[in-house]
Amino acid sequence: MIDILLRAASAIQQAINIVFHFLTVDYFRQIALLSASASPTMKRIIVLGGSYAGISTAHRILKQAAKIGPLKITLVSPNTDFYWSMASPRGVVPGQIADEKLFQPIAAGFSKYPAAQFEFTLAKAEKLDVEAKSVGISSGETLDYDYLIVATGSRTRAHTPFKALGSTEETRDALHDFQSEVKEAKTIVVAGAGVTGVEAAGELAYEYGREKKIILVGLNDPMTHSLMIRRVKCCFSMHPVNPSQIASGPTILEESPASVSNYALKALKNLKVTVKLDTKVMSSAQLPAGQKELTLSNGDTLTTDMYIPTFGLIPNSSYIPAPYLNTNGSVMVDEYLRVKGAKDVWAIGDVSDVESWQFITCDRQSAHLARNMISMMNNRPPLPYKVAASRMISVFIIRDGVLTDLVAGFMGLQIGKKAATGHFGSWRLPSFIVARARRTLFVENMGPTVDGSLF
Repeated sequence: MIDILLRAASAIQQAINIVFHFLTVDYFRQIALLSASASPTMKRIIVLGGSYAGISTAHRILKQAAKIGPLKITLVSPNTDFYWSMASPRGVVPGQIADEKLFQPIAAGFSKYPAAQFEFTLAKAEKLDVEAKSVGISSGETLDYDYLIVATGSRTRAHTPFKALGSTEETRDALHDFQSEVKEAKTIVVAGAGVTGVEAAGELAYEYGREKKIILVGLNDPMTHSLMIRRVKCCFSMHPVNPSQIASGPTILEESPASVSNYALKALKNLKVTVKLDTKVMSSAQLPAGQKELTLSNGDTLTTDMYIPTFGLIPNSSYIPAPYLNTNGSVMVDEYLRVKGAKDVWAIGDVSDVESWQFITCDRQSAHLARNMISMMNNRPPLPYKVAASRMISVFIIRDGVLTDLVAGFMGLQIGKKAATGHFGSWRLPSFIVARARRTLFVENMGPTVDGSLF
């Protein structure tokens, strides 16, 4: 009898265990399903461009990933290495800056992030489909996105290594060829009187002023001049200005205050640079001996061993449909840096039409967009972008022929290794301060930029 009772108790216990198992398995399965449905969806962010704008924005977002839920950033770039183009006017001079101070691998800089959060894709953007929210790339893949950041920058019209030229190998080879040509040349003509032209002429003259003839042709190319006027043509002043003072005469650095232009002109002449004002290069022809013959707008001709055009930047926007571009090929953005007419797409840096193409504006746009992305992914409204950091000084721009009051800007440039100048608004900055700040052309910041420790 006792044996029967024990067997019955055991059977009842087994039955209870089986029922409990099925009940609890179903319960916890339901809990798991509810948890899965409540968990945030992984956000796919594609960043196009491996220059400063793209790299800095990717790092700034990734560093805040813990605050914004699951995300994955795919950085698409045709170049394996980041190129510190800010130092290119000195980098084109042989022996001045080693390659490792101009180029640094991009992927290694993001190695601290888990693969689930970051992926580097070596490819070129070829087709943007805004409706499908996808980007076709040169590897043949099509990448889908939830958010897209366009930061593909610009290139030089003359295909010179003052900007990245596509692949890292192409840029590095062009830089080395450029250096070899500089070394062999006895006469060098630099065309274009903007920042790049003045810096390049200054660096060449500082190194070779006593043994090579360096000529700066001072008036910018007419197409470039027109582009800058339509884009953002600045004149900085503490007081209202007369539109006729915007470009008051033949000079260099014509978008800067007269005091800055005059200082730069004097510094170039001290370095034995021959400056030809109020003229421009109309055409160039290759001579049988390997030299080039340049025809100037005043009818004169120049024979030179090397011709360096520094005017003309072209936005890298060929993959973007025409309705989103202005007549210059720049991406049209609104006050939030969003591409006009495109959902969940933003554009910053040289490829956008919002500001003049400068490092300082690129950095500000990157920081602002990263903050807005974090806010939006936390269901907070974005903030509008302000064109400049200071409201204390007026900036006057010509846009479609209308003089418009904005806020102050900043510019600094090096003229050789010892002289420098710059301005904040209409104030010319003390030369020794600019020279000290820019003496290395900030190459020491390349590593911290690529690995994100700068941000």
